[in-house]
Amino acid sequence: MTTINTPAIDTTAIDTLRFATAGSVDDGKSTLVGRLLHDSKSVLADQLEAVEHASRNRGQDAPDLALLTDGLRAEREQGITIDVAYRYFATPRRRFILADTPGHVQYTRNMVTGASTAELAIVLVDARNGVVEQTRRHAAVAALLRVPHVVLAVNKMDLVGYEEQRFDRIVQDFAGHAEELGLPGFTPIPVSALVGDNVVERSAHMDWYAGPALLEFLETVPVGAENVDAPARFPVQYVIRHDEVRYYAGQLVSGALRVGDRVTVQPSGETSEITGIDALGTPVEVAYAPQSITVRLADQRDVSRGDMITAGASADAPTLTRDVRAAACHLAERPLRVGDRVLVRHTTRTAKAIVRDLGGATELCANDLGRITLRTAEPLALDDYADVRRTGAFILVDPADGATLTAGMADLS
Repeated sequence: MTTINTPAIDTTAIDTLRFATAGSVDDGKSTLVGRLLHDSKSVLADQLEAVEHASRNRGQDAPDLALLTDGLRAEREQGITIDVAYRYFATPRRRFILADTPGHVQYTRNMVTGASTAELAIVLVDARNGVVEQTRRHAAVAALLRVPHVVLAVNKMDLVGYEEQRFDRIVQDFAGHAEELGLPGFTPIPVSALVGDNVVERSAHMDWYAGPALLEFLETVPVGAENVDAPARFPVQYVIRHDEVRYYAGQLVSGALRVGDRVTVQPSGETSEITGIDALGTPVEVAYAPQSITVRLADQRDVSRGDMITAGASADAPTLTRDVRAAACHLAERPLRVGDRVLVRHTTRTAKAIVRDLGGATELCANDLGRITLRTAEPLALDDYADVRRTGAFILVDPADGATLTAGMADLS
């Protein structure tokens, strides 16, 4: 049986956890999310009344909590989730941004969209069916996107008599696949979304399970450590000129910057020193990711939108390259082919590029996972996606109409 150590609660501040859910069709994912919102008292009275009314019209005695997340009329009529539905809620301990993603294989791209900024992914499994092909695919996407925390939620435990042995077999099966993918650990939780076992409150039906309920884990899992511990990366979004002073504005996407730090401007390589940092209009001595800030430098440097200010030892510097290798998920209906001319949008920078290779494939179609090699017209300051997600990620855009084509995760090793 897997031992779970619940992280300690930081009571000094209320932070935000971004998390995504994924599961096969009919695994009960929408019901799980609805139960999470309902039992955490994050549903307004009129929303609950609308759900109760819709449930009665369907001939159901109890409210169908799945309707709390299936917000589109088309998906309600089909009884499935067909798009990424974002929900915002909070408890006294933490704020949450939830991306509820669809389960069908043809919507893999939607999971990539929802999980790309998530710090935690909930992979749902039906206790009756165990680990299936879509479970493995969702785990592969979580591994590809380097989601820091993964929860294996084994749902519908009420339909298998709350059997510990069934739960253990599913956990062991998933663990074997996670090891093959290089997934850095996961937390298994047995739940019943329909009944409410181990969703917000711990279940009285599974006294063999000593770990936290799902919400308890979501409230206490560490967040933000990946961004703060990474090298400092500050893509410049705007240059604000006031008299003779230039302020460089944007979001610090990883690491920390301090007044007095020696910094390098990428890709020019020019160096300077930070003389001032403002956060929300207030001078501060230090800023941490993901704060939005303005920075002042000691020297007049040619810095513009798309440049990146970095700090730290030379070993922590990003890789300046025009040859980009990456894992990819193709998002568009139009295939991506070798020789295609595209735009690469990386942080605040946009560069022209040509597709040089697709890992031996002739094309990537919608929802395909593969590998790509690009040649860019100008150098990009890239990190390995495994090291810094925000500066290792990019998208490819059709230069003709601005449509998003492909999501890429740099692999420079």
